Amino acid sequence: MKKYILALIAFAIGIGCSVAYNVIGSEVAPDGTLIEPFYLIPMGYLFIFIGVILVIVFGIGSLIHKSKKANQ
Repeated sequence: MKKYILALIAFAIGIGCSVAYNVIGSEVAPDGTLIEPFYLIPMGYLFIFIGVILVIVFGIGSLIHKSKKANQ
């Protein structure tokens, strides 16, 4: 279970970015420009994607390791 902590941290950061974007919100400045933390959207998707990929990689590695142990 220890090996999944890295994936969990990446997934939690991704969720945190999404929540932070919604909490901060956006507004229109008096000159008509949009002020929003847009960078949080792709960062959130990136961290969630990294977390999912790490879970898949660790899961496949665990399955391979178990099958090698069973064959011995």
